[in-house]
Amino acid sequence: QVQLVESGGGLVQSGGSLRLSCAASGSIVSINTMGWYRQAPGKQRELVATTTNSGTTDYADSVKGRATISRDNAKNTVYLQMNSLKPEDTAVYYCNAEVLTRVFGYGQKLFNYWGQGTQVTVSS
Repeated sequence: QVQLVESGGGLVQSGGSLRLSCAASGSIVSINTMGWYRQAPGKQRELVATTTNSGTTDYADSVKGRATISRDNAKNTVYLQMNSLKPEDTAVYYCNAEVLTRVFGYGQKLFNYWGQGTQVTVSS
């Protein structure tokens, strides 16, 4: 089993910055893509940013130039630095990871995991 634990959310004023962290733990062989998604009230969950284990990144148009995703492979941790925050960035932010994990009696298998989410609220 693998757990993703997010931290770093909170209340911030418009124009401010936040850094989110997500640490993966458990029966991990390796992690492929890690990413951040968000879901605002009444809206569908949407991609914010992703990063592969080789460092290739992808961003939603809405956060390009304001967000930076990074990861520490040794710590199985992914970060999201967001600057110039806007009220429309208000959402629950979820960490996602594609993890190769050990399965007892089976060997290794690729699973997709989600964190529990962390609230980011940007006040105007």
